[in-house]
Amino acid sequence: MASRIALSATGAADVMHLEQLQPQQPGPGQVWLEQTAMGVNPLDVLQRKGGAPLALPSGLGLEGAGRVTAVGAGVSNVQVGDRVAYATGPVGAYASGRLYPAERLVKLPPSLDDEAAAAVLFKGITAQYLLKATYPVGAGTQILLYGAAGALGQLMAPWARHLGARVIGVVSKPQSVTRAQAAGCDAVLVFDAASLASQVRALTQGQGVDVVYDSVGKLSLQASLDSLRPRGLLVSCGAISGVPAPIEVATLNAKGSLYLTRPSLAAHTATAEEYQQRAVDVLAAIGAGIIQPRVWRRYPLAEAARAHGDLEQGRSEGALILTA
Repeated sequence: MASRIALSATGAADVMHLEQLQPQQPGPGQVWLEQTAMGVNPLDVLQRKGGAPLALPSGLGLEGAGRVTAVGAGVSNVQVGDRVAYATGPVGAYASGRLYPAERLVKLPPSLDDEAAAAVLFKGITAQYLLKATYPVGAGTQILLYGAAGALGQLMAPWARHLGARVIGVVSKPQSVTRAQAAGCDAVLVFDAASLASQVRALTQGQGVDVVYDSVGKLSLQASLDSLRPRGLLVSCGAISGVPAPIEVATLNAKGSLYLTRPSLAAHTATAEEYQQRAVDVLAAIGAGIIQPRVWRRYPLAEAARAHGDLEQGRSEGALILTA
């Protein structure tokens, strides 16, 4: 008997409940996975709260790792016994077993255990497309990275440094500065909406940065725009403080012909081929020691609500995983 987290309504963490399910025979192109570890991500919390689309009733979660125990017709890329992970929908990763499309599975190298894979793949692919597709970070690029001490920031900072960038990290509290520095930031600022842009200007000799990766949202929007150089790019990649206010097109012109984008994982992994290419790049970066999986805390599947609480309250210092 397998178990999963399900919800029939959105809201507070207590809408999630544990239910039992029988293992199912995979259909064409599917496998049945026995999962050992599942990643917890901010998007899961947003979906649970109703801030992102989620067809109800539903499972939850987009990232997991485990072993293939049954395959459906037409599956050739994996076989029974393979250790695999994934980092995209369909939703339902919070489960000890599930059906999943075989073409979206990533085979794991022996050197990467299931917990590390569940902690890194979703965030690693996100970091990959943000640094290499949303804005081609390279030698001399100056970036402003919010959440530099968080799970995603701890991947983006060293990877950006490896690509040749100068990384100015932003954290929410003084206690996080040391962690952001250890992740690879050249400078770290404690967020203050009123003074952040002037601090960034001082660090860049008045020029501003090439690109801002803003995961805060509503509270940071103005500071982010004012931290950019002319023709710089604001990447809105989160909304921890709420959805940012609409921006008048004329504002982008007045502040120096700025660019603005709101990228998504789905759009950057729309085809199986693109998804696999990004995943391979992440695994290569791990293998080369450029980035490292960092599990901060593990929770039994039944305690998913506690994991969400730690994430929402900003207590986490790295990746959170559920275990089966």
